[in-house]
Amino acid sequence: MPAEPSLWTITALTMAGIVLRPWRVPEAVWAALAVLGLILCKLIAPADVWPAVLRGGDVYLFLAGMMTLAELGRRHGVFDWLAAHAARAAAGDGRRLFLLVYLAGTLVTVLLSNDATAVVLTPAVYAVARAVGAPPLPYLLICAFVANAASFVLPVSNPANLVVFGAAMPSLGDWLRIFLLPSIGAITATYVALRWRVRSALPDTIARDIATPPLSAAGRLTIAALAGTVIVLGVASAIGAALGPVTLAAATVALLLTCLQTRSLPTMVLRSLAWDVLLMVAGLFVLIAALQAHGVVAALATWQQQLQAALPALATPLTGVVLALACNLANNLPTGLLGAATLEHLSAALPLRAAALIGIDLGPNLAVSGSLATILWLSMLRREGVQVSAWQFLKLGAVVMPAGLLAALLLLQVAA
Repeated sequence: MPAEPSLWTITALTMAGIVLRPWRVPEAVWAALAVLGLILCKLIAPADVWPAVLRGGDVYLFLAGMMTLAELGRRHGVFDWLAAHAARAAAGDGRRLFLLVYLAGTLVTVLLSNDATAVVLTPAVYAVARAVGAPPLPYLLICAFVANAASFVLPVSNPANLVVFGAAMPSLGDWLRIFLLPSIGAITATYVALRWRVRSALPDTIARDIATPPLSAAGRLTIAALAGTVIVLGVASAIGAALGPVTLAAATVALLLTCLQTRSLPTMVLRSLAWDVLLMVAGLFVLIAALQAHGVVAALATWQQQLQAALPALATPLTGVVLALACNLANNLPTGLLGAATLEHLSAALPLRAAALIGIDLGPNLAVSGSLATILWLSMLRREGVQVSAWQFLKLGAVVMPAGLLAALLLLQVAA
């Protein structure tokens, strides 16, 4: 590719820093160092940094809103309540509990994004598994895999969806027409593959009677706020409005109402949010702008055109497969940003964008480095003293990811 070696060096070091976090340096620091390196190496002009940052405005607002809603749910016990009800509904059957936790994870992912499933549902599932006397790991794995498998049911189910489509976001009706069937296929295939891989670890019987945490008035208000947010986002998507401002506005209303209910200050919730995630994403937008300026996007667009000319019938699904694999080398957020820039350069049709998004959303089910949600999930496990090695996850992902990806791409051909 025509990009300078120093640009590739900065890109590689940034991705390695974000994924591996050497010396426990936060991801945002690596992204900030990338921007500094780009400026010092004259790979991007200082005047071009801020316009590149602003390109991610909708994504930042969306992430801030979803993080706020997720924190409200965690703080007021909504996710603990949901997981406990799943355990009671299992009626002493460990395999039924697996299905119910999977359904709960699907619901949280669809409505609150995959990051919410990784961050707030994981601790709740761990606590419930311990309470019913079940080995936690099989149930915790659900939180990682369903967070990606269910992440393109709605535009709000994954921040990567906003990245890939940007201003070309389909209306809600068009989105469901294209993605509902592939989503059902991905969710179902992922469940079957994961259930088969962990079958020997699932207990036959678990405790029947566990304490269900009471839902406070603030918790009930949070559930109502979440339901209202879903409706508002559905309307916004249907009329083609930007989702970021709507998500943040809904979250702000929910935050103020719950603070009035509990007579607490909003700053208590806001201090708990991972604001450095926004800084990391902003740095990645600058990095992608530099790659675009130095011809990388144009080269990728040329390769895509050559692929379509050589294999017109297979080019669309192959694009999804290539991007799915690329996510595990460079994480799905930068892969999505680069893929989106390439699609924009091509003025790509909706079926190609859809295949690309499916690959970007499902690809991270192969390796722990694939998505921010999976990295967050690992950090939640470490807090509970549970260890999952990269090799252990890869052995599972090598079965689960291809099953979900193949099902989704095949059904995309039907839907499109």
